[in-house]
Amino acid sequence: MYYAIVILLTVALPILSIAIEYFMVPGTDVILLLGKWFVFWGVGVRLALAGFKQATSPSFTASGILGIKDPAAEKVVSELGYANLSMGLIGVLSLLWANWVPPAGLAGGLFLGLAGFKHAMNTGRNAKENLAMPTDFFVSAMIAIYLLALAVR
Repeated sequence: MYYAIVILLTVALPILSIAIEYFMVPGTDVILLLGKWFVFWGVGVRLALAGFKQATSPSFTASGILGIKDPAAEKVVSELGYANLSMGLIGVLSLLWANWVPPAGLAGGLFLGLAGFKHAMNTGRNAKENLAMPTDFFVSAMIAIYLLALAVR
């Protein structure tokens, strides 16, 4: 289930949402769609769901993803969950307030890019980290393209 959710939220649903809106609303700016949908799905929904899971079941992330068996790590993971839930909520709400897309994208994209690098540095990655790493990089890259395109306009 974890794998399907990550692929859906970071690749399939953003791309599908971009395609649907692009073809339903002719002349829509693809760059704005890139930001809108990767921030909503890849940052908003993904981080909100991850944050909820981390806050309510920190052992899933601590032992299941990070491979840390120490129950004391669950305190830190639950606090990470609060941060992820907060960033995710801003990303979700950016669908209502378009001016929230760039700051939500900057915070979430930076977080995911840094998390991807942390996963990459871990030579003992498990299968879940091996999925999280490229999807973190992918969402971060899509948001970086969006933000750079906005900056040069």
